[in-house]
Amino acid sequence: MAERDQLEVDVLIVGGGPAGLAAAIRLRQLAKERGKDGLSVMLIEKGGDIGNHGISGAIVDPKGFDELLPDWREKAPLESPVTSDAMWYMTNTGKFAVPGPLMPPMMKNHGKYVASLQKLAKWMGGVAEELGADVFPSFPGQELLWDDARVIGVRVGDKGVDHNGQPKTNYERGPDLMAKVVILAEGPRGTLAKQAVAKLALDKDRDPMSYAVGVKEVWQCKPGSVPAGMVIHTFGFPLPNETFGGGFIYGMANDILDIGLVTGLDYKDPTTDPHDNFQRYKTHPAIAKMLDGAKLLRYGAKAIPEGGFYAMPRSYSDGLLITGDSAGFLNGMRLKGIHLAIKSGIMAAETAFDAVAAETSDAETLSAYDRRFRESWACGELRVARNFHQGFKGGLFAGMFNAGLSMYMGGRAFGFIDRLHGEAGYAQMKKLSERKPLAVESRARIDNVLTFDKVTDVFNSGTMHDEDQVPHLHVADTSICADQCTVEYGNPCQYFCPAKVYEPLFKQVDGNGHVDGRLQINFSNCVHCKTCDIMDPYQIITWVPPQGGEGPVYTGL
Repeated sequence: MAERDQLEVDVLIVGGGPAGLAAAIRLRQLAKERGKDGLSVMLIEKGGDIGNHGISGAIVDPKGFDELLPDWREKAPLESPVTSDAMWYMTNTGKFAVPGPLMPPMMKNHGKYVASLQKLAKWMGGVAEELGADVFPSFPGQELLWDDARVIGVRVGDKGVDHNGQPKTNYERGPDLMAKVVILAEGPRGTLAKQAVAKLALDKDRDPMSYAVGVKEVWQCKPGSVPAGMVIHTFGFPLPNETFGGGFIYGMANDILDIGLVTGLDYKDPTTDPHDNFQRYKTHPAIAKMLDGAKLLRYGAKAIPEGGFYAMPRSYSDGLLITGDSAGFLNGMRLKGIHLAIKSGIMAAETAFDAVAAETSDAETLSAYDRRFRESWACGELRVARNFHQGFKGGLFAGMFNAGLSMYMGGRAFGFIDRLHGEAGYAQMKKLSERKPLAVESRARIDNVLTFDKVTDVFNSGTMHDEDQVPHLHVADTSICADQCTVEYGNPCQYFCPAKVYEPLFKQVDGNGHVDGRLQINFSNCVHCKTCDIMDPYQIITWVPPQGGEGPVYTGL
C-alpha cells in the first residue's frame, strides 16, 4: 500500500457548516489584523462541495453574522426578512392560531431572516477562501490522531476501497493532517467529536445529549401564492401529546415553500416513524391547501441537538476545540442555532489564534474558549433555555407550561428548580411488551403527489454513494438485531431511519422465539442525518463518513 501523506498546518477545522466556516473566517481576519498572515488555516468537509450537507429551517438571527461580517446583509444570499409570524395548534382536521399578543416572545422573529443554510454555507466558504483559508471539500475526517491524550491531527478517509476493504484501481490513501489546534465543527453527533468525548470523558457530570430529527422538503408553489418571509410554527397534529416536536413553514423567495416537521428522538413508541409523521403532517387540510398545485423540489433530514446547556460536553482539551452542533450550541426554545454556531466558531478561532501565537495549545491554554463562552451572550441565551427540552418529558402541555414559566424565571423550571436532569433519548423507548404500538396503525397513504415514500424522497435529496465500498454504517453485532431487537422492540431501525437504510429481513422459525434471516443495510440511501447512531436502543450502530464527496446534495435547503 502507498505511504500515507502528511501535511502540517497551524489550525485544522473539520466541518464546513456555519461554525467551522466562521472559525476559518475569524482566524484569517485575525491573521491579517495582527500581522500574522503566514498563519495556515485548513478546513476540510466531507460533502462534495461546501454547503452540500447543509440543512436547516432556516431562520437566521443576525447577531452572529453582525459580529463576524458586519456588511453581510449586502452580500449574503438571504431569501427575505421575516415579514409575518404565526403559531398554530393543530388538531386532526383543524387549527387554532395563537393570537399575536399571546405568542411566546422567543417565537417572534421580527428582525430575523429566512434563508437556505446550503446557500449561506457556500457563500461563507467563498469568504473564507478569499481571506486565505484553504478549504477542501470531499475530505472526510475519519479518525483523530493522538499523542497519548493530546489531539495532534486528523486522518482523512481513504477513497477507492471496495466492499471487502481491498484497494481498487482508483485507490487514494487519505492523508494525515497534523495541526497545533484541531477545531471540530462536524454538526450533530460528529464522528470525531464522539471519539473525543468517549476517550477523554468530556461528558463527565453532564446530562446525556438528547436529540430530535427534522425532516424537510422544499416545494415550488404556484406563482403569487407564497409570501416571502412568512413564518409559521405549529404544534399538535400529527404528534401525540407524549412526543416532543412540531412543524415549520417558511416562505422563501420566488414562491418557494420550506416545510418540515421535527420529531423528538426521545419518543416512547418504538414504531414511531419521523418520515411518516411528516408525510401525515402534509395531509392536514391547512397544509395540503398550501401545497395544492405545487411541485416537490428537494428533501432532507438532520438530527438536532436539543439537550441544552447542561448536556454540552466540555468543549476543549489538549490540542482540541469543539464547536457548533457538535458541542450543543443550539437553543431549542427559540428553534435556532446558526447564530450560536457562528459565535462558537468566533470564540474557538480567537482561542486557537492566541494558542498558536503563544506556541502552546494545552488544555489550560485552550480553556480560554470556555471562559469566552461563559462571558458571552451565547451563554446567557443558552442558560435561559437550559430546562426547555427536559420539561416536555411530561408531554406537550406540561412542556409548554414549563417553557412559559422559564421565560420569566431566568430559565428555572417547575417549582423554581434550577436544573431538570435529562435522559438519553434511546433509553426512553418502551419495549413492545410494555405498551401497544400506536404509530404503526396510522401510516400515511402514499400518493406521490403530496406524500412520498422514503426511497422517492431519498432520490429527491440528491444522495449518491458508490455501492462498492465498505459500508459507513457499522452494526457491532447483528445477532442482537435478530435475537433481541426483533422480539423486544420490533426492529425500530426500520421506522426511525428517514431514508429506508435498514431492512430487517427476519422471521420466526419456531415457537421458541428463534429468529432466522438478516439485517439488510442499504447504506447508499443514507442522507447523513445520524438518527440511527442516536436512537438505536442497544447503541450498537456507529455512523462514520463514507468516501469523500458522497451523500446528499441539499440544494436550497
